[in-house]
Amino acid sequence: MKLADEHTPPTPFAPARRHLGATALASGALIAAAALAATGCSSGHGPTDSLALSAAQGPAGLSSTVAGSYQVLKLNDARDETFNQLLGINNDGVIVGYFGSGAARHPNKGYALIPPFAQRSFLNENFPRAAQTQVTGLNDDGVTVGFFSTQNTASLANNNFGFYEENGRFHEVNFSIGDAASPPVDQLLGVNDSDVAVGFFTNSAGDNRGYEYNIRTHRFSRVLIPGQRGLGPSLTAAAINSHGDVAGFYNKTSAQVDAFLKLGSGRFITLAYPKATATQAFGVNDSDEVVGTYTTGTGNAAVTHGFTWWDGKYTSVNISGASSTAINGVNDEGDLVGFLTDAKGNTDGLLALP
Repeated sequence: MKLADEHTPPTPFAPARRHLGATALASGALIAAAALAATGCSSGHGPTDSLALSAAQGPAGLSSTVAGSYQVLKLNDARDETFNQLLGINNDGVIVGYFGSGAARHPNKGYALIPPFAQRSFLNENFPRAAQTQVTGLNDDGVTVGFFSTQNTASLANNNFGFYEENGRFHEVNFSIGDAASPPVDQLLGVNDSDVAVGFFTNSAGDNRGYEYNIRTHRFSRVLIPGQRGLGPSLTAAAINSHGDVAGFYNKTSAQVDAFLKLGSGRFITLAYPKATATQAFGVNDSDEVVGTYTTGTGNAAVTHGFTWWDGKYTSVNISGASSTAINGVNDEGDLVGFLTDAKGNTDGLLALP
């Protein structure tokens, strides 16, 4: 999607997707350009190409034989310029995310963001009477998923409960088990056009257990690694495409986290960015392009980078001048959303349009 494709901006009280049903903000543009750096490498091998793209003063088309041509935008809700994360994008260009760090008196507040991405395009979406909400994913029919908390504690040890929203109505979703963590942690992170959502809960041992939830039948099924004994290692299911292919990450060992793509056929593909200490997948589109983050270094020297993976090839995605970059969502056009940490230490929403 190009911004030029959006000829008629939606009015504040007539959002482009009416079933997102939220209150719009006052108008006022909030778009800033950023530079995209890209490095390509093949699965299991070191980088084969390297490119750092220069910054621009306005929204810029950035060309590369590795990364393609991107218009890269930094998007923040003006109610909190210090902390925004963009977590999902559908094929209509509607984005979901939230503002607020989650610290005490700085709660997460969910939103949907519609083109042309001005301030009036941020639409509130928060679970009723919740203290905090993150909207994490959506499909092309406007069904959104996420999680909420009734708490906003200084310790950040808040309860989490999953939800989906459809036609302005919120529905709580939690995988009911007898050995849940305390406080409980349950999150929905993605949903496809068949209204199958994915997420995880945390058990009393601190392990994440990935699952699918069918919104139409209200049935749960577990996401497991084939060939593992029992329920296997800690695993988070983070995204699902229209073919039923699921992306996420798991603890391969006590010291190593790898991403995965589990195809609807049952085939399980492990994704480990070369020389990374951790790889996590957060999004997948219908072409099985996977996006997420990888970490280099450990402890205080650890740095987070975004990545894309498709057909065995990784591409590292980094914003010039940012201390870290994360890619959380991708649609079928290859539009990317995520966030970065800027020079002031702020967390800024990120959109990259090919």
